[in-house]
Amino acid sequence: MTAQDAEDVMDRHEAGGGPSTPRALGSDGHERGSSVRKLPTGIPGFDHVAMGGLPARRATVVAGQAGSAKTVFCGQFLAEGVRLGQPGVFVTLEEPAADLRENLATLGFDVTSWEEADDWRFVDASPLSTSAGSAPYSLETLTAQIGHAVDATGAQRLVLDSLNGVLGLHEDVVVARQLLRALIANLRAMGLTVVLTVETPGDPGGSLSRYGIEEFVADNVVLLRNVREQAFRRRTVEVLKMRGAMHHKGDVPFTVLPGQGIVVLPIGKPDHDPGALGQRVSTGNAGIDDLTHGGLFRGSSTLVSGPTGTGKTLMALQFAVAGVASGERVLLMAYEETRAQLERIGAAWGYDLGAYEEQGLLRIVSLYPEVASLDDHLVEIRQHVARFSPTRLVIDSLSALERLGSTASYRSFVIGLTSYVKQVGLASFLTSSAPHLVGGTSVTESHISGLIDAIIVLRYVEVDSALKRGILVLKMRGSGHEQRICELIITEGDMEVGEPFTGLAGILTGQAVSRG
Repeated sequence: MTAQDAEDVMDRHEAGGGPSTPRALGSDGHERGSSVRKLPTGIPGFDHVAMGGLPARRATVVAGQAGSAKTVFCGQFLAEGVRLGQPGVFVTLEEPAADLRENLATLGFDVTSWEEADDWRFVDASPLSTSAGSAPYSLETLTAQIGHAVDATGAQRLVLDSLNGVLGLHEDVVVARQLLRALIANLRAMGLTVVLTVETPGDPGGSLSRYGIEEFVADNVVLLRNVREQAFRRRTVEVLKMRGAMHHKGDVPFTVLPGQGIVVLPIGKPDHDPGALGQRVSTGNAGIDDLTHGGLFRGSSTLVSGPTGTGKTLMALQFAVAGVASGERVLLMAYEETRAQLERIGAAWGYDLGAYEEQGLLRIVSLYPEVASLDDHLVEIRQHVARFSPTRLVIDSLSALERLGSTASYRSFVIGLTSYVKQVGLASFLTSSAPHLVGGTSVTESHISGLIDAIIVLRYVEVDSALKRGILVLKMRGSGHEQRICELIITEGDMEVGEPFTGLAGILTGQAVSRG
């Protein structure tokens, strides 16, 4: 297949098969006189990070350790091409095509049907596909096989997974690099957008391989990481470089979901009416509404922090029920209380949570934190929001999730959560437990206080040998608020905000002393 033939194929299939004007390629295979065009990958969230997808007709190296989802990335990239009318070729250099076909089916990809329609073709160059005693395949032979598959399908996208097995056949690094450069040049001449995977022995942030692929061959480099943090592994993706094209910098978390594949969790921009951010919503408690000078803001995140028994869950239920009373849908994610426990607590205060669910205004999701990683929990929250379309979100409690990972991964989770709340315009109410019954500060407060719009602190206060509860609006972004510490009175069936503590100092330490 010549370079001109490839141009004709590209013209026939570009933009779903419509006609287009042929574009000249430079000696390096890049388009002349035009900006970098990008192809969507079909990976949720990744195209936001890559600002449009992968540059067309260029080579992208996807590097990572074993189990970092490189092959899944490739499968989604080709599947998106099929959806857009851009056939693809999957060159497998390690895993047999039959195994890949079966594995990709678990992601919901009907590869067999696509093969029958000549929208997808495998080039099986895996060691298990070669007959015993045959000579190792060469890159020249591989190029010919690829050219035949491209001719048969009119492919625009191509994946090589993985290069390690082929390059390992060549002890001479210089020769291996030259052969690889020749292969990539031939693929570019065919008008293909190429993804090559490389398995790294350690963190892909260092040198990807001893052949210098990222430096001498690839236009773009995407790093997939799969780092163990406590009981779970945390996956992140980084666009290390994208020659001649803009992209977002830094690690972005992602997860792999059954039946879907990779889901990247970038920080998005609000997609609702910006004016909605100024709307107030009631907390369900008149006294707390007064403390916040009118209630909370829609599109904001409020954190209520305090030790056990100070009223956090009750306040969360009041916020939820206030939404139900005004005809709003409310999603309650419970990570410390079971559904039965929440229903009993609600019943004690006159709330029939089961009835609210039957009305379609409340959805309770009760989960054990340890069943998934932080990123998986974030994806699940987003999925429930997408399915239920609530206007209020309650999470009880963040501190239950905090123990699942490192401080950095927890901050990343909260950043993703709070940005998503703003993006979709939710009013969110989050609780966290302080480690001490009296005094002290919550680890959650210190680690994420800058990410939260409003913080309400609940504390036990010892006054004249009596233990009382105190409430303070520590912070409220974009609004004035009561700055004095008030007494919080919880009686059977009621929660009231009392008068401010006067003539006392050291209240938040748990041991108030008289100023006089």
